[in-house]
Amino acid sequence: MSIVINLTPELEVRLREKSTQQGQDISLVVSELLARVLDWETVDTAEAIEGIQQGLDDFENGRFRSFDEFAKAQR
Repeated sequence: MSIVINLTPELEVRLREKSTQQGQDISLVVSELLARVLDWETVDTAEAIEGIQQGLDDFENGRFRSFDEFAKAQR
């Protein structure tokens, strides 16, 4: 599949340098970078949702403290 994107000259230089350093075709380097970013984003989103759900569960079960208690502990 082909996708055409426009890059800034600076980003293009960085990608070309990376592909040269790795001795790989620039298309392969870009594909691998995009795959890593998409994988990271998926994991990060799942972790964020899990953390939010844990906070909601804690609140529903009475496991929370007031802002004043939190602020005092932070000092």
